[in-house]
Amino acid sequence: MRKIYIYIVFFIFLFSTNLFAQPSFEKPEIYFGTTQGISASMINFSPSVNQEMLLGYNGGLIFRHITEKNVGLQVELNYFQRGWKETDAIYSRRLNYIELPFMTHIYFGNKTRFFFNIGPKISYLLSENVLRNETVSSEKVEQVKSVENPFDYGICGGLGFMFKISKNVFQLDARANYSLSDIFSNNKTDYFDTSNNINVSLNLGWLWQVK
Repeated sequence: MRKIYIYIVFFIFLFSTNLFAQPSFEKPEIYFGTTQGISASMINFSPSVNQEMLLGYNGGLIFRHITEKNVGLQVELNYFQRGWKETDAIYSRRLNYIELPFMTHIYFGNKTRFFFNIGPKISYLLSENVLRNETVSSEKVEQVKSVENPFDYGICGGLGFMFKISKNVFQLDARANYSLSDIFSNNKTDYFDTSNNINVSLNLGWLWQVK
């Protein structure tokens, strides 16, 4: 299954980079801006761990280049809080990442636009910290192990709408992220077969059209 996801990410990446090679349409658009939002995260553990979503913050910078009618490229640099919160134990852990999504931007409309973003993303773990730990047990592997793989990669996508006032752009979007890498080692001798990040976020953004 993960190989299928990797192929999807690869083809999306090729499509995104191919946008730069296409002839520009009459009125190319360039935007710079910022985005802030809240996220809800969990870890896809196998064997499973009973969890509920852990809330966190995300925010960063946006570069958007519209190269074709209704199609463009969006690159971001974000700080993202992920992690998990266990339901059968008073335990939660925060994972703090720096993230670089590289997405195809598809939109419909003019002053008011509905849009869809999808593409690959890479992340690096800056730090981790236990938020609450009242029932730590050596039998719960995920509670006593530190993250072993700081690099993370996967796919992200979402829907949103934006409206323009002069050169100002205000937008709201919802996004889902699915990691294809694991935070813990997954060799045959390891306890977890999978331990990948999953999260959704709701974001407000402001952009300035420079061209």
